[in-house]
Parts: sequence; structure tokens; C-alpha cells
Amino acid sequence: MQLRQLTDIPCGLRFMIDDLEIHSGYARRLLLDSEMCKDRNVLEHEYSVLSAFYDAVSSSENRISVDTLMFKLCNLKDLAGTLRSLRNKSVLNEIELFEVKYLAILSAEIRSVMRELHLDEYVHIPDLAEVVSLLDPDGLRIASFYIYDSYSDRLKYLRGIMKNSETVDEDVFNEIAEIEDEIRGHLSASLQQYTDALHDAQKALAIIDLNIAKARQMTKMGLCFPSVEDDKTWYEGMFNPEVKAILNKNNKDYQAVDICLGKMPTIITGANMGGKTVVIKTLALCQFLFQFAMGIPSKRAGIMLQNDVFCCFTDEQSVEKGLSSFAAEMHNIDAIIKASRKESRFLALVDEPARTTNPTEGTALVSALVKLLQDKDLSLVIVTHYNIKTFNSRCLRVTGFENGKMNYRLVEAKEGDVPHEALNIAEALGVDEEWIADAKMLLDDEYNGNTINKI
Repeated sequence: MQLRQLTDIPCGLRFMIDDLEIHSGYARRLLLDSEMCKDRNVLEHEYSVLSAFYDAVSSSENRISVDTLMFKLCNLKDLAGTLRSLRNKSVLNEIELFEVKYLAILSAEIRSVMRELHLDEYVHIPDLAEVVSLLDPDGLRIASFYIYDSYSDRLKYLRGIMKNSETVDEDVFNEIAEIEDEIRGHLSASLQQYTDALHDAQKALAIIDLNIAKARQMTKMGLCFPSVEDDKTWYEGMFNPEVKAILNKNNKDYQAVDICLGKMPTIITGANMGGKTVVIKTLALCQFLFQFAMGIPSKRAGIMLQNDVFCCFTDEQSVEKGLSSFAAEMHNIDAIIKASRKESRFLALVDEPARTTNPTEGTALVSALVKLLQDKDLSLVIVTHYNIKTFNSRCLRVTGFENGKMNYRLVEAKEGDVPHEALNIAEALGVDEEWIADAKMLLDDEYNGNTINKI
């Protein structure tokens, strides 16, 4: 699955991608077109490359060299059309020849800076010196292209005639055009053997751009390098950067959480506004960031590599398909069940399932879902405020109100240990006091075995 297909999932991934200081449009397209990594060796290699860039970017001694790289990478262009013309053995025009020349010069300059930073062993940039010599016969090394006189003595001679003539000699003009066409044809034919090298150089520069952007984001946000785990996923101090940024803007603190997931289902309970949805969305965000080799918003983390990630979050109404929220949600959960019968090793994240139906049926649906998936080869996390049957599951709950404040720390819980914090939260929000008082009276009567009709 490509990264661009995941950015609309409401977990904060788009925020992270938009925050990356990528200097070229080609590098951003390369990132969005990249596939979610499912190979441990490939992922560990990508993280080793990112680690080297992180060390280079974090060193104050490298500031000038890193700034130079970023400045030069702003000039990286997408040569897809030009390279396609080369592969098709077409004759390049002067603009296309300029693009090839500039890429070759840019590659040489960036190769030099990469050697200074000792990063050249991590990203291989092909040597395009022969391309530079071909397109820059005078060795000027300037960002332009011209059919130089050096290519042809006859061309040089005819141009001299044109320059010294007060009138345009049509025969001379036409011969100059013919010679220039022949030179462009010769240059294009000579460049065809370098098509793959040019493509690889362009991609290498984009990878450098992306790794610098990822490394700088890690430094700015305080992200960590995760370990690749086999049988569990764990986070110490996990946070959601987008939510944290919003809270900081309003002079509020973000409370990071610790969580560990294994193969058995994990049920997270807690009151509304208890941070459960933020937790499950952050789990999705971290998994995606991990499988695209980016920094993880956590102090420390160890993450299992998954073959797929299923997200079933709130507000799943599908206007295009004419489905209600409940119907759309049921389709999404049904896809998880079907995948559990034929796929292996995937992460399923379900936020408040069956929340839009009546509580009795909702509780039954969620309990049955846990029972059905408890022995499957997947990591399942369900957020719910229903008092469900948990079967062979691990139960966590949000701590809730302590000393008049909300504590979002996750703690171990037992089946049926669902906190009732709604009235406390409503009271803390400063809503109508009479409404809260009447609600407390009704709740007390229910707990005491009385009926509501007695009020």
C-alpha cells in the first residue's frame, strides 16, 4: 500500500508528512508513492541510513554542510519526461539537454558534500562526470545549456559569418540550424547509455532530501528510533504530535502514555473525553511511521512489523456509498474478520465499535467480535465504553479523574471495570449545575435499586 493512500486516515499521518521540510517536489512524490515496508531487512537498512543522517544533522559542526545540501536540493527537478524521451531514443531539445546537464552537475556537487559528511556510503550517487563532459565541453560548469562552438569547427565558422554580417544569409542560417540539429541528435544518442544512471542519481538525491527532512523532524519533535520486535509492540511515552501541537498552542500540556500490545486482543476502556481515541489513533500513526522508516513519537519504542493495518475509526459514514455510520462501520469490521481468516500478522484498530446502536446490542456485537478474533494471528486493539465480555484479552483503562484532574495513564483493568466519569467531566467543563445535580440524583436512585419514575 502506498503512503498517499493512507494520508486521509484520521490519525495524524498527514500532519507528519506535511511537517517534513522536503526541498524538492520530486522527493515528495517519491515519498508519497513509496510502498509500506513489510521486509525486516529492508526496514532495518532504511533506519540505519536515517540514523547516519540523524547523527550528521544533529552535529553543530555539520551545520554549514547540511545547509549547503538543503540549498542545492531545492534545485532537484523531476526528469521523468526527459528520461522517457531518452529511453525512446528521441532527440532531446535544448531544455531537456539543460535538465540532464544540470542534474549531472548537481549530482557531482552533492556527492562532494556527502563525502564531507561521511554519508556517501549510505546513499550511492552514480558518477556522471562523462555526462558533464559531454554537455559542458568548455568546462564552464554553469547552469545553462547551449550548442557550443566547441562541438563543431564548421558551426563556429558559420556563426562567425552571421555575427559579422549586417544581413541574415538564409543559406548560412539554415546550415547552422542543420548542424545544431545534428549535434543534438548526436548528444541524445550518446546520452542514452546513461539513462539508468541519470534515473538512479535523481532518485538518490531525492532519498538524501527525504532523510534530511526525516532527521530534522526527529530532532524538532523529539522522535525516537524504534527496535524491530517479533512478538510484541510497546511504547514508553507515546504521544500524538498533532494533538500535542494543538494543546501547546493553547498553553496546555500533553500527557504521554505507555502501552504494550501482544498477540491477544487489547481492550481499552474509559470515559468519554478520556483520551482513548487519541491512544488508538496514535497507535495507527506510529505503525505507519514505522513501516515507512520515520521517527516514532515516543521516548522509546519496539514495534512488530505487520503485513497490513486495518483502521476502523469514528465517523465512518460514507456519503458516496449511501451508507450510514453503522453500516459503514459494519463493513469495515467485516473486512477485518474476513482478513483474519486468510491473512496473517496484521494490526486491527477499532474505535468504539457499534457505538451508534442501542447499548444492549452494541455490547453483544463487541463481545462477539473479541471472542471471534481472540485466537487469530493478529494484533487487535478495541476502544469501548461498553461493559463487554473480554474472553482471552488484556484489559486496560484510562485512570480517570484524580484530584480534580484527568489522568490519561493506562492501567491494567478487570472485566467490568469500566469507569463512570461522565458526570465528573461534565462538571469540570462547567455545564449547567442543575442538570448535573438531577443526573446525580437519578444515578443514585438507580444504584440503590429504585426506578427513574420515582423521581
